[in-house]
Amino acid sequence: MQAVFEKTKFRNLEFFVLRDDLLGEFNGNKARKLEYFLKSDLSKFDTIVSYGSSQSNAMYSLSVFAKLKKLKFKYVMSHLNSNLKDTPVGNFKFALENKMEYFVSKNRREFALNLVDSKSIFIEEGIAQKEAKIGFIKQAKSIKDYANKNKIKFDIFLPSGTGASAAYLAKHTKFRVFTTPCVGDKIYLQKQINNLNLNNLSNLTILNPPKKYHFGALKKELVQIWQEILNETSIEFDLIYDPVGFLTLFLNLSEFKENILYIHQGGILGNISQLQRYKFKGMI
Repeated sequence: MQAVFEKTKFRNLEFFVLRDDLLGEFNGNKARKLEYFLKSDLSKFDTIVSYGSSQSNAMYSLSVFAKLKKLKFKYVMSHLNSNLKDTPVGNFKFALENKMEYFVSKNRREFALNLVDSKSIFIEEGIAQKEAKIGFIKQAKSIKDYANKNKIKFDIFLPSGTGASAAYLAKHTKFRVFTTPCVGDKIYLQKQINNLNLNNLSNLTILNPPKKYHFGALKKELVQIWQEILNETSIEFDLIYDPVGFLTLFLNLSEFKENILYIHQGGILGNISQLQRYKFKGMI
């Protein structure tokens, strides 16, 4: 996977973007998290089991991975609305095309664990587990090499779901890493990071967003800044995580002392269904 760095400007702020959305069919932070498994011998396994939301980026990435490795893929979600079930779109549609078998259960993690046997690989929601560190060690090296070559220093920013990407990157880089919670609040995010035994990272700072957003909620200010970024930079970002990320970034610019490196974590397939929801509500 070849790292692509791009300098851009938005709202008079010049910053760099690590375009992990351009890594290939596997892209974004899910490609980083799956790098260990991509290079592993999985011949003794026949199934991948995981869980999460019905439009999860990880769900789609795991479906591609399972297809590539000729493995079955079982996925558990806590809710599936009737519209999406009847007319699949976005990540859900493409995961189904990759032969995903799905289940619906309120206790999705517990249900998923009950599907696991000796031939199954169990993947936590968002691929938030220790094996994910391999891809972020490589990502950190790419950032270091680019910074050294261009004689610059970075403050790194990326929005978080489970916090695995930000924490593993902070663990393996000398630069300061900033993130913000897009699922739950700051306390929840810190707990998820602690579950990975990655607490007490002195170079990792969790910034509060302007206000608490329910994950995937439709908010005018979120789609507005997303459209504004697309128009000004010609870069399409994720419509759930990145708007919260950019609102938080601009609210906290005084925290950043070096050149800002924003990590584009992919996930834009999910924009298809999210844009449909915004259009249905008459918000765009």
